[in-house]
Amino acid sequence: MTDDAACREESEEALIEGDTRFAPGTARSALAHRAFRTLFLGAWASNIGSWMQQVVLAAYAYDLTESSTFVGQLVFAQLGPVLFLGMIGGVVADLVDRKKLLLAVTLLQMAAAVALAAVVAADDPGRGLMFLTALVSGVGFSLFMPAYSAMLPGLVGKDDLPGAIALNSTQMNASRVVGPAIGGIAFATVGPAWVFLANAASYTFVIVALLRVHLPTVAKGAPETIARKITGGIRAARRDRVVGRALVTITVFSFFSIVYVGMMPVLAAGNLGIDEDSAAYGIFYACFGLGAVVGSIANGTVLSGVAKTVLVRRGLVAYAATVSLLAVLRSAAPAYLVVMLVGATYFGMVTALNTAMQSRLVDHERGRVMALWMMGFGGTVSLANLAFGPVVDEIGMTPVMLAGAVVALVLAWYADLEPADSESIPTPALAD
Repeated sequence: MTDDAACREESEEALIEGDTRFAPGTARSALAHRAFRTLFLGAWASNIGSWMQQVVLAAYAYDLTESSTFVGQLVFAQLGPVLFLGMIGGVVADLVDRKKLLLAVTLLQMAAAVALAAVVAADDPGRGLMFLTALVSGVGFSLFMPAYSAMLPGLVGKDDLPGAIALNSTQMNASRVVGPAIGGIAFATVGPAWVFLANAASYTFVIVALLRVHLPTVAKGAPETIARKITGGIRAARRDRVVGRALVTITVFSFFSIVYVGMMPVLAAGNLGIDEDSAAYGIFYACFGLGAVVGSIANGTVLSGVAKTVLVRRGLVAYAATVSLLAVLRSAAPAYLVVMLVGATYFGMVTALNTAMQSRLVDHERGRVMALWMMGFGGTVSLANLAFGPVVDEIGMTPVMLAGAVVALVLAWYADLEPADSESIPTPALAD
């Protein structure tokens, strides 16, 4: 987009909004920014398709093999590349045109979804081909998320960053409500191949949204060697106590405390008697997503005035209590409400943790630090599912979930996100 077009876009925004002002840092204030609003809606529509695929793929894999180990392997294929490419993806996000990068990676993920549909349409789907197509999608995800997460501040500015992060988390979790519900019904009626094709089509919403907005250029830091560029996120984490503790917290939490998320069909079928290929399973997962929406949006609305460090520590305690209750339930009826509470405490805590961390970052390091966040949040989950899949096959989901609750309680003690006395809050260099 040319500078003149960008100016016209800003003028239209000012004309539409008039003199309306919202409290800085709130969800309404973030939505007042036209570019953010456009990408927010496009990402939400696309994520509905992504959650349809993710939920149905795990359910289809368990229905096909009745193996928690194979489900864990597919989760690793989808999220494992974040561990190996996350830091490289962060460097790329800080160096190249993020709009072109996001368009290219979106097309890659679309192609992977079409290929996955073709694989499962066969009479005897190859397990290896399922793994490979999921792996390609995972590679795209590992390159997409650092760039997408890093561009939010440039769309709204520092003051409205908390509201933007809360809304971004909300749209991801709102798609957890709609996507699994649609996916569960579609899986039971038309089969998995059509679900994966629908996901491929949903990527067009992101493509259209990206083509309609102007993204600000990235403010560059001092010249660095390739090695220093790759390790820039680690240096930022070592330099800032809040960033470092946030990354450790999300990494440990993701490995030990949320194994059941990747193995939700195992939990539903084994503990609660909910068939993984039924509409009831889609509704069960949607309840988890609905709770996540409530927890995420609360950060940018009713809890916007509460210190994030308080929300993180109390959220971890509340999560430990709710996930323990879910672990011991053996009846489907109360599980729909309990899993909603689990989702609310889980994502309320994660959104507060992410907001506290991002408030400490400067723009030319943001992509690399967010790559570490995605490695800890997404990549670690893949390793956990790979490691705990055989364990769940042997002892069941309940002991694994209860152990994760204990880890969450320990993290509630550790997650002191108050900056050291010698640390000042950095001023991000946001480009116009």
